[in-house]
Amino acid sequence: MSGACPVDADALAGLEARVQRALAQGDVGDLTVIGFGEISSVLLLDAAAGRFACKRMPRFDGAERVARYGALLEEYLATLRGVGVTPVESWLMSVPEPDGARIVYVVQPFLDPAGLAPKKLAALPEGPGGEAAAAPIIDAIVAATARCVSSTVGLDAQLSNWVFVGDELRYLDVTTPLLTDAQGTTRLDTDLFLASLPALLRGLVKRFVLPDILARYHDRRRTLRDLVANLHKERLTRFVPAFLARSNQELDGPPLTAEECLEDYRSDAATWALLQRLRRWDRAWQRHVRRRPYPFLLPGHIAR
Repeated sequence: MSGACPVDADALAGLEARVQRALAQGDVGDLTVIGFGEISSVLLLDAAAGRFACKRMPRFDGAERVARYGALLEEYLATLRGVGVTPVESWLMSVPEPDGARIVYVVQPFLDPAGLAPKKLAALPEGPGGEAAAAPIIDAIVAATARCVSSTVGLDAQLSNWVFVGDELRYLDVTTPLLTDAQGTTRLDTDLFLASLPALLRGLVKRFVLPDILARYHDRRRTLRDLVANLHKERLTRFVPAFLARSNQELDGPPLTAEECLEDYRSDAATWALLQRLRRWDRAWQRHVRRRPYPFLLPGHIAR
């Protein structure tokens, strides 16, 4: 995070006010949703300083927790740069609530969507010409992933997390600072990122599901396998052979196979689809039984 965020606090508070209205009314028509992650939503903000992508995160219970997260995020950004991965410029901002809690956003410049890695690949023609044009894109993403991933530094290398600004590759998804301590324990405040799940499930997911999800991002083979598997979700399977060939140059031991990556995709898609169904059921319970607003924006149907 370099310098002060060009978005002023009032502009962000105005965006959050629109979010609160959308949550209360069940209508996002007053918002421009750029995208949904599995946990967070990304909203467009037109501000005096330009256009920005604002990733709305789960509710923090106070300024101290925001400060701890901000320090970890700052360290993660510096760590990525140190291993040759350029993150998109990012700023942490928050909107205070009357009870002392904070609604937190990670703010980034709104970049040309045509530069997103899935869109760049999808725009390429079929045949040898398209394959040749794809080669430097694939090489840049795989090489950056291989440079970064280690037992102490993790990366979610899925294709939608990469964007090209001109010819320069940059990394978008910095809101989950994947750093571990000397004992291999994640330094991330995982309770924050489980907050969008139904309360009865959080303990189970934290104990039985989350450790494996986090571990994959610290394992080069599993991270690259996840990158290749994600091509199925992006409907870019024509590039699977090229990604496999380039990924296997970075790996020791048995090479990744298309079958292995497809199985990983199916397993991952089933897990996230189940969690999203549970979140939708929880939203219905909160709205129609408990008669109170549901505090998260949820996507509609996700094609997997």
